[in-house]
Amino acid sequence: MKSRWIVVLLIGAVMMSGCRAFRGKKGAGDTVDIEAWDSPLSERFEDGVRVTDVRFEPVRFAYDSYQVENSEVGKIESVAAYMRDDTGVRLVVEGHCDERGSREYNMSLGEHRALAVRAYLVGLGIDGARVQTRSYGEEQPADPGHGESAWRQNRRVEFALYR
Repeated sequence: MKSRWIVVLLIGAVMMSGCRAFRGKKGAGDTVDIEAWDSPLSERFEDGVRVTDVRFEPVRFAYDSYQVENSEVGKIESVAAYMRDDTGVRLVVEGHCDERGSREYNMSLGEHRALAVRAYLVGLGIDGARVQTRSYGEEQPADPGHGESAWRQNRRVEFALYR
C-alpha cells in the first residue's frame, strides 16, 4: 500500500513539472521528457480484434491540462483491474481535446493526456508493452457543440481494448 502511494506521488510530481514545460515556460529543471514514458512499439494493437463487450468511462480533463484529477483516478483503476484479470487484452489510450487551440497544439495535448493516463496505468502495475497511446486532438468530438458543456465532454481520454 505504501509503495502505491509513492508511485502516485511520483507520477503527480512528474505531471505537475511537465505542465510547466508543456505550456512553454522553460527554465532550468522545468522540462520533462514525457515521450520517454512510451516504449517503442512493434505492432499496432488496432490490427487485432476490438473488444466491444466492455466499455469504460472516459477520463475527463480540465481546460489546457493533462493532469489526471483525483476525481478521475477511479476510472483508470477500473481499467487496470480489468487488465489484471484478463492478461490477453491490449489497450489503446486515446487522447482527445476540445476545438480551442491550433490543430498541432491539440494533437500534442491529446498525446500528453494519453501518456499521462498510460503512466498512471503502468504505475498501477500494468505492463507498458500492453498499452499504446494515440492522439486524435480535436478531430473526434464526443459533443459537436461549441460551448463550455460540449468542450468539457471533448477534453477526455478513452480506452479501446484489443485481443
